[in-house]
Amino acid sequence: MVTTKHRVLSLILCIMLAVSAVCAGSMAVSAATGDTVYVRANNGWANLYCYMWTDGAGNNAAWPGEAMTKVEDDVYAYTLSGDFKNVIFNNGSGNQTTDLTYAGNGQIYDLSTRKWSAYSDVTNPTQATSSTKPTQATQPATSSGNAKPIYCQNDAGWSNVYCYMWNSSTENNAAWPGKPMTEIGDNVWSYTPNKAYKNVIFSSGSNKSNDLTVGSGDLYNNKTNTWSVYDTSDIQVTSYKADPSKTIYTGTAVTLSTTANSLVNATISYQISVNGKVVSPMSSTNSYVWTPSAVGEYTIKFEYSDTKGNTNERSLTLTVADDSTLVKPVIKNVTPLNLNFIKLNTKATVKVLAGGGNTGTNLLFYKYVVTDPNGNKNIPYYTLNDSYSFVPTVKGTYTVEVYVEGSDNSKVSKTYTYTADSNVPTTTQPTTSVIPTTSPKPTTQPTTSVQPTTTPFILGDCDGDGKVDVNDATYLQMIIAEYSGMKYDFKTCDVDGNGVLDVIDATMLQKMVAEK
Repeated sequence: MVTTKHRVLSLILCIMLAVSAVCAGSMAVSAATGDTVYVRANNGWANLYCYMWTDGAGNNAAWPGEAMTKVEDDVYAYTLSGDFKNVIFNNGSGNQTTDLTYAGNGQIYDLSTRKWSAYSDVTNPTQATSSTKPTQATQPATSSGNAKPIYCQNDAGWSNVYCYMWNSSTENNAAWPGKPMTEIGDNVWSYTPNKAYKNVIFSSGSNKSNDLTVGSGDLYNNKTNTWSVYDTSDIQVTSYKADPSKTIYTGTAVTLSTTANSLVNATISYQISVNGKVVSPMSSTNSYVWTPSAVGEYTIKFEYSDTKGNTNERSLTLTVADDSTLVKPVIKNVTPLNLNFIKLNTKATVKVLAGGGNTGTNLLFYKYVVTDPNGNKNIPYYTLNDSYSFVPTVKGTYTVEVYVEGSDNSKVSKTYTYTADSNVPTTTQPTTSVIPTTSPKPTTQPTTSVQPTTTPFILGDCDGDGKVDVNDATYLQMIIAEYSGMKYDFKTCDVDGNGVLDVIDATMLQKMVAEK
């Protein structure tokens, strides 16, 4: 017979078991001194702090709490100095989470998803989950077949962009953080893998995206975390730029260049225009040295076509300013251009075109520091001479630092390199031309030049058609680059009259054409 006493004892026992179960469950997530808590700051926060407390029992430190330690990429850690139940993560500058309940030792809180999970120190990223897949991504690529370029719109302002791609923990494109991407203009960065991958992470080396599913050839925005279609053309533009692209003044030599890849194995031709005027007609030449003669805004247009009828185009805008009232000096151009050959034991001359310095005496002063391949330097001093000559006596790379200073002591400098060798050809390939893959460079220079017999002498008429235009500039670049089968009159092409055909002649001819 069950008495009232037995019922009371049974009830007490049930209550004790229930309390025991609750306590056991709570102990699994209660904080303890020595525990480590993590936070993933993938929302752009830096200098993370951890503020912990238990109501009525104090906190770990005065607000904003204890500084957390960066352990990898955007992951920060904090080791508890007491027993606490609640936590707030913050950046000490007004941004913070809500009041959170401590989730247990080794747990990580994701500031983007606002969720806790177990933290693991694995090097390889985890596979993307449905919550991290971009909603606009195309179907993932398979691990076979031809790989296409992938793009990142760097609106987050990262200084560098890396692309880490993988199919499994043992199959990836490179060790973390992956391969560096190339900026191709419009704040877009590009990378072409050597094979197709299913997953990708974009990062700056410290900041990174979530684990993403690849949409090959698509554009990912690292600020909005969304995908969009970038370029579906069979001609993939990999770069287009102006050098320099800023602080351009009249008389500055600006190299306009571009590159592109064909996805259909076709030969690509390039055309470059300035404010609607074609300066480099459609050909295999993909660069042009442009020297603006007037201030204003210029639109540079790059056009592409291939042998299968595909086309594409890109454009950029440059601002050309007037340096006539500029106080600080500027270096507009230095000849010979970078990476030209200079001959051993023969005088080499560096000439500087500078502007600005309009203050005080309105004079510009020049200094040249020449370092030979062994690290030996000359004893430099400032002079009024805008050119400097030296004789290279050691084979290898010479570095020339050019300094220009105004009368108010403001100065500017640029560094150039030249290769000294005993066997220097009489003509060198200019940095502004590209030899097409279908027309190999001859091993020897043509021994004779052929003078047109039906066309009278006209300086700059390199193709012998009786007029000087942009076609002559292209023709001269091909002569300098030693294309096979080129016929020309040496005197007509030697624009500066120094007895050598080089990039200076091409630059002067381009300027002649532009000013017509």
